[in-house]
Amino acid sequence: MKIKFSTYRIKLNHSFGISRSSNDFYDIIYFYLIDGDIIGRGEAAPSLRYNESTEKILSVLNNGISLADNFQSRSELWSFMKPQLMGISSLEAAVNMAIWDWWGQKENKALYEILKLNVKLLPKTSFTIAIGNMNELDEKVQASSPYSILKVKLGTPENDKEIIRQIRLKTDKIIRVDANEGWTYDMAKEMSFWLADRNVEFIEQPFPADKLHDTELLRKVSPLPLYADENSIVSKDITEIESAFDGINIKLMKCGGIDEALNMIKVAKELNMKIMLGCMVESSVGITAAAHLASMVDVVDLDGNLLISNDPYAGVSIKDGRLMLSANNTGMGLSLINKEEGLL
Repeated sequence: MKIKFSTYRIKLNHSFGISRSSNDFYDIIYFYLIDGDIIGRGEAAPSLRYNESTEKILSVLNNGISLADNFQSRSELWSFMKPQLMGISSLEAAVNMAIWDWWGQKENKALYEILKLNVKLLPKTSFTIAIGNMNELDEKVQASSPYSILKVKLGTPENDKEIIRQIRLKTDKIIRVDANEGWTYDMAKEMSFWLADRNVEFIEQPFPADKLHDTELLRKVSPLPLYADENSIVSKDITEIESAFDGINIKLMKCGGIDEALNMIKVAKELNMKIMLGCMVESSVGITAAAHLASMVDVVDLDGNLLISNDPYAGVSIKDGRLMLSANNTGMGLSLINKEEGLL
């Protein structure tokens, strides 16, 4: 078995803005485990919000990661490799999903088969409308036409209501609002009631992660459920935020991969919390890995690959807004469709 990796720049169809940043592209890293004819693929999409970057990932990968000489299972290989990844969650996610992809192909089973999950009818994914030029909003709404649920990024005090008003002139689809830590308490309280009258399903991460008390206060009065994103990184976080949130958002890039996502799902269900499966802006490698878990959660927001113009891989597909995994693939079911240099 050999390790390879490659940096790739994914380009956005529109500038992707949230309350704290805006981007036209993201640099990601593909990680490969090569074992004869089998290629296990993984993707690292680091976020500066969590103090991660491609430079940090490359410094670890260029220093070298060793493989276990003798291992009998997927979990043994993961246990050997994880301590070498310097706690960089997005790198952990890439390596973890590559191991799962390799193992599934080796066993001639799809990842969801190994996990004994029924994927015949997966949930519908939301489609994100990010913060950006207000003149582009109608075009973004038009691009969302194949999807019945919208994820709208807010957190701009001067434009939040106008964004919703302009979208509502075009469609009455369900909206899920993500403030990305962008509100004050008074603003969030006002917005929660205002949004409740406009077919909004819930609010995600209204305040900075260190304002947990404000979230607890808002939850007592808000007519809309509250979901944690930046407050919900790994499974040990969930019990600490149970009193403040109705649900959590699990992202492979935050938690470090499929194994920890499964831990988070288990803990959240034990606490009767709702579960959203989300993503960063990613290609089909990361999105497909997450899609294999979609039948286990309540809400799906796996559209990162739909927002980019140069996805080099094919994997999970969308039909009538619903996630679709092929029944005839092994591992994660990925194929390379854009054979650029360095990609496998």
